[in-house]
Amino acid sequence: MDTKELELLAPAGDFEKLRIAVAYGANALYLSGTSFGLRAKAKNFDSNELSEAIAYAHQYGVKVYVTTNIFAHNEDIEKMTGHFESLASMGADAFIISDPGVLMQARKEVPDVEIHISTQANTTNYASAMFWHEMGASRIILARELSLDEIAEIRAKCPKELKLEAFVHGAMCMSYSGRCLLSRYMSTGDGVRDANLGACTHPCRYSYRLWAEEVSRPGHFMPIEENERGTDIFGAEDLCMVDNIPALVAAGIESFKIEGRMKTAFYVGLTTRTYRQALDSFLNDEDEYNKSIPDYLDKLKMASHRPFSSGFYFGKDSLNNRKFIEASYSRTHDFVGVVKSYDPKTKSALIEQRNVFEVGDILTFIEPSHTIQPDFSQQITKMQDENGINIERAPHAKQKIVIPVDKPVEHMAMICRETEKEVQL
Repeated sequence: MDTKELELLAPAGDFEKLRIAVAYGANALYLSGTSFGLRAKAKNFDSNELSEAIAYAHQYGVKVYVTTNIFAHNEDIEKMTGHFESLASMGADAFIISDPGVLMQARKEVPDVEIHISTQANTTNYASAMFWHEMGASRIILARELSLDEIAEIRAKCPKELKLEAFVHGAMCMSYSGRCLLSRYMSTGDGVRDANLGACTHPCRYSYRLWAEEVSRPGHFMPIEENERGTDIFGAEDLCMVDNIPALVAAGIESFKIEGRMKTAFYVGLTTRTYRQALDSFLNDEDEYNKSIPDYLDKLKMASHRPFSSGFYFGKDSLNNRKFIEASYSRTHDFVGVVKSYDPKTKSALIEQRNVFEVGDILTFIEPSHTIQPDFSQQITKMQDENGINIERAPHAKQKIVIPVDKPVEHMAMICRETEKEVQL
């Protein structure tokens, strides 16, 4: 495989995240319109926004793959008429599909647009991969349950023109490649929330307590506790493979996918840039890549995350052998703002607030073009609002603030502040 063809694929849950992903180094984006995608709770894009989003990404040479990966019912197929023609007219580079009937609809409407088979289709073997390829698919997004050895066999037994994509970072579903019925089962007053139609409420992230009833003692329930923190059945760790890029490449993965259309812009920017750095370093100087792994891991821990894991990549038992640890989200930094512009004459930056910060805080600046200058930190000595009035604190969402910054900073640089201790969420 030509390593120059390696793709970094980032999530875009809304327009801000799309711009961040483009600026921070993604080669391609995956996103959804307001219908037929599996992240209905994300902001997503209406028709006008979707057209604008695709045009924006293409302006920077970034591809856009549109998710249409629900498991469709009869009424969904009827509603889908004309959907793919519309997406094609906007310039979508590929459709992400899991349902054979939806694939047939896409092939019928626009036979020339690429089809990527969603991880929801549970492709776990080379025969299935070949089936989808013969149906017109150009890429398989592999099931998350596969090991690297299994992926390598799929790569060896499929034609080179069939590309392989795999998740390398982010949340992992406790169900088989995301085919979960728990959300639907637990739906309450606000209506049925079917994960397979895009309305997952993520009940696998809840905290549970189990109680057992002994048959000879009806009505007498005894708690089942795994450790002092309670049970840990569904709480999947986060996938993180930044320290295993050589193994992923050797297995034949060509597109490195970051999970997170519903995550924050800070998460999207941080993970995209970190994997961009890691991929570039691996391709140019593998020794430097190996030396930088601790730094990559520290960077990824800045944004909200669960304990990191390598998933099933190193064997089907790898998740069973992990230590049971606190599975709540944590982070080392708070995202406080985005740079809108920098004035070199006054050495000041106009920023848009994302979380509260105040004079005296030490802020870290994370820039899109990491090759220009390394991240740097600086204590904030004063702040002014847009009217030039001195303020001590920035409490208002998206408030525009001017702060002195010693070094020039790029448009869309992200600003964060170290937490007093790693925050458990």
